Amino acid sequence: MATQAEIDALDRPVWSSLTTSHTELAQGDPRALRYRSEVNVFLSPADHGTEALAAAAELIAPGDRVYVVQAEPVPDLPGVTAVMGRPVVQMVFDGTAPKADADEIVPLDDSDAEQMLTLATLQQPGPFRRATHRMGQFVGVKRDGRLAAMAGERFRFPGFRELSGVCTHPDFAGQGLGSRLSAYVTAAILRRGETPFLHSWSDNHGAIALYERLGYRIRRELSVAVFERS
Repeated sequence: MATQAEIDALDRPVWSSLTTSHTELAQGDPRALRYRSEVNVFLSPADHGTEALAAAAELIAPGDRVYVVQAEPVPDLPGVTAVMGRPVVQMVFDGTAPKADADEIVPLDDSDAEQMLTLATLQQPGPFRRATHRMGQFVGVKRDGRLAAMAGERFRFPGFRELSGVCTHPDFAGQGLGSRLSAYVTAAILRRGETPFLHSWSDNHGAIALYERLGYRIRRELSVAVFERS
C-alpha cells in the first residue's frame, strides 16, 4: 500500500520525478528543475517563493515553451509569458490487472525515435520530443515497417509510474490498438509492484471513459500552465 508521502507526490508529478527517478534527465538546481530540452518540456519550481519562481523562469530559453503541472494553481513566472492555463484530471489505476494481449507488440528504442516523434507530432498525445522515449519503456505495433501505434511511460517516482504517449496513426484507427497498448503498459507497471497513473485533459470525455473501462479512476484535477519566452 502506498504511503501518504507517495500519494502526496502525485500532486507534483514533475518535481517528484525530477528529484527521484529522473535526476539524470534533469536540468537546474534545488530551486527549480526542468527536463533537458531534447527529453521534454516540463518544468517545476521547488516552491512558490520568489527565488524559486525566478530560477524556474531562468530555465526557459528564448523561443522555448514549457509546461508546469501541479495540484496548486500555478503562479506567474517573472519575465516570461503565460500562454495557456488548462485543467487536467489525474487518474490512478484501481482495478484488476488487465489481460495484456502481447500479439504484435514490440519494444521501441533509439532506432525508433524518428518514427515515434513523427507519430506523436501528428496525433498530439501530449508534449513529446526526440528523446521523450528515454523517460520510460515504450512499446508499439508495427505494420509493414511503419509505426502504427505506441504507448509508454513518462513521469515516475517511488511507488508510481505514468502511462503516457498513447496514440495511433489515422491509417490504423478503429482497430483497438490504443486500448491494447494501454492495457499492456498498465500490466507491465503493475508487475513491477508500482501503481499506474495518467493524465487527461478534463474535457476529453472519450479518453476518460476509455481509461475508466480499463480500471483507472479520477483522483483529482490538476492545473497546467504553459509559459514561453519570446
